[in-house]
This record gives sequence, structure tokens and C-alpha cells, in this order.
Amino acid sequence: MRKLIAGMKVSVDGKMEGPEGYADWVDAWSEEYGLTPQIDACLLGSVMYAGYERYWSAIQNEPDKPLPMTGKLPTPAELEWARFAEQTPHYVLSNTMTSALWPKTRFVRSLDDIAGLKQQPGKDIYLMGGARMTASLIDAGLVDELRLILYPLLVGEGKALFGATQNRCGLELRKVQQLTDGRVSLVYGIG
Repeated sequence: MRKLIAGMKVSVDGKMEGPEGYADWVDAWSEEYGLTPQIDACLLGSVMYAGYERYWSAIQNEPDKPLPMTGKLPTPAELEWARFAEQTPHYVLSNTMTSALWPKTRFVRSLDDIAGLKQQPGKDIYLMGGARMTASLIDAGLVDELRLILYPLLVGEGKALFGATQNRCGLELRKVQQLTDGRVSLVYGIG
């Protein structure tokens, strides 16, 4: 069975967004969890997908131009992820969306559909979020692993990664790695 692996960038106080609605402390949105070699699909919620599609399409279409969302040039790791994302199926959990710009985007409508994806042959699936969807899938017992990059920052007001989690869930620490700039990578097994 394929694993569903959630990857999130969070502050020490558990925030994934600041009061402005985004994580202004994150310099690049490339995949830094070490997942790329072991995944062949991505899963997102519909709210997150709209911004995700815009961000990565901008990099794919004009890789040498500053990004409209940040004003910065894409990093080499972002260019690499943009190429990977273009070739990789993306599943969007939504009851209302019916179309997307990316041709490899498909829609799933229920938790049963996600459970079905895990049963299909293939590599693991990268759960990108958002927070409410990740909490719902953890509560439903569908997430197998949680990979966090912890930023040395207290955000205060903002959206908590696990603010919508309903059930207590035990985690098994599998790996800790110190990264640059005081960040820490944490890998947990769930269940």
C-alpha cells in the first residue's frame, strides 16, 4: 500500500501561516523533506491548490523572472520542483472544483477516494495541505507519516497547523536533522 506523507513548514509555536494569511518566514517553497524520489503523486485541498497552481505555473512559464507573489527569482530547488510538479499527477480534494489549468490534475471528492488512491499501485503520495485538510486526514487515519520543517520563530497570531485536529494521535519520532538557519527537520510515523 502507498503511504500518504504530509509535509509542512511550521513555526516553533505550530503556525503554518501568519496573520497576513501566508508564511512570510519561508524563503522558498521547494520540496525540502526528501520526498521527491519516493513519490509519484501530490494531494492538496482546493483552497491551497489555486495558489499552488499559480505559483508553480509562474516558475514553469518564466523561470528567469521574479515571481509576482514574492518579487524574488526562483531558487534552483524551486526550478527543480517546478519541473517535477509539471510531470506529476496532482489530486485535489474538492466537492465543487471541476477544472484546473494543469492537465495532470484530477479531483477526488471524499475520504474514501483518498483511501482508494493509497490502494493503487505506485510510489507514495505527498500531502501538501492545507491545515484543515491535513487535520481531517490525520483524524481519519489516512496519513502515515508527518514531515515537519520547524522554523526558529514564534509567530503569535496565525493559523495553527493542528488547530482543526479533533482526535488525539500518537506520533513516533523517526528522524531529527538540523538544517541551516536554525531550522530542524522532524519525521514522525503516525498511528
